[in-house]
Amino acid sequence: MLTKAPKGTNDILPDKSHIWQHIEKEILKICKEYNYKEIRTPVFEHTELFERGVGDTTDVVEKEMYTFNDKGGRSITLRPEGTASVSRSYIENGIFNTPQPSKLFYNIACYRYEKNQAGRYREFHQFGAEVLGGGEPSIDAELMSLAMLLYKRVGLTNLKLNINSIGCPECRKEYNQKLREFLRPNFDNLCDTCKNRFEKNPLRILDCKSSVCKDIAKGAPMLIDCICDECRDHFEAVKKALENMGIEYFIDPYIVRGLDYYTKTVFEIIADNKNSNSTICGGGRYDGLIAQLGHTTTPAAGFAMGLERLILTMEEQGVKFPEENVPDIYIGSMGDAAVSFASGLAFKLREKGASVEIDHLKRSVKAQMKFANKIGAKNAVIIGDNEMAENMANIKNMENGEEVKCALDAQSILDVISK
Repeated sequence: MLTKAPKGTNDILPDKSHIWQHIEKEILKICKEYNYKEIRTPVFEHTELFERGVGDTTDVVEKEMYTFNDKGGRSITLRPEGTASVSRSYIENGIFNTPQPSKLFYNIACYRYEKNQAGRYREFHQFGAEVLGGGEPSIDAELMSLAMLLYKRVGLTNLKLNINSIGCPECRKEYNQKLREFLRPNFDNLCDTCKNRFEKNPLRILDCKSSVCKDIAKGAPMLIDCICDECRDHFEAVKKALENMGIEYFIDPYIVRGLDYYTKTVFEIIADNKNSNSTICGGGRYDGLIAQLGHTTTPAAGFAMGLERLILTMEEQGVKFPEENVPDIYIGSMGDAAVSFASGLAFKLREKGASVEIDHLKRSVKAQMKFANKIGAKNAVIIGDNEMAENMANIKNMENGEEVKCALDAQSILDVISK
């Protein structure tokens, strides 16, 4: 019998699920305020989508994807991120024919075969927002503001918004040549992955995790110094929009992001914790991705944040989580007739919106009251033959011990426990 979940996966247990629900509620609320609509895409896609969309020189495609052949011999991959799937859906379902830009969000599970570490798992959850069909700098700034405001809503502090521009493909042609010239003297010392990237996509070397490659890349020419006038004007407009919102930002010329589809604006949000700094959100503009997937050139931008990493950061910062949901009332019972009556009464209370728990194990009265206390019920009542005969019951407030006598019907009980 298998008794352990696969490595890199976690059960979200009942004593933690209310935290996730709290965050998901805040996500829905803020997306409504920003007028973003939810999109739900399949958990797996054709492998080619991620190879073309994410980039075949990225760590995600080269090392981390869960890929297999289905029974029809087709290569299928569990989604490692959300943007490529949203872009595919945008094209396939003609979302581009709806009023533009299309402002979409998702809350999904993703899969990457990578080393287990704090806040990083092989099955993980992402909230992401994407705007397709709009190339204005105001969109870039709006996405950053949405992420920053969400973090503020859930209680995070000490956040740092880092931004950069990596220009357009034309900018990068010139820059890539300069970067190759800078790196070439140390080519033999690069890791094997970066050697493979040297000709195809040297920019990815700047994002390598190897300490050796990081040292080699120190002092490399900065891409932001090589961007064209159009990209520079776009970046200046993004900065101005953030300033008008009152959002502090910092320019980090070394941000390149880990996926190949980014163009122009890229950004990261860093949580400055007592013991460490961690990137909790990343995104930017990807104006070439839709065309790369076979459609007409369509500007787009977006971000994604890991929910496991978010919860871990909230814990590290000592954010107070909402209390776990508890029953409004526990209905205990004595005898078969009372058990049946309690079930009916509980249903009528639930119809009216109350949270109710009843005894299912025929415990003693003493044991039932202990159980009511353990589950945190706000009120409790025990029903027996006398209560049913008199059509009256004592409702006990479990916090202060006060008891109130009332008629044994749903509305009367609701009136008592609602006070």
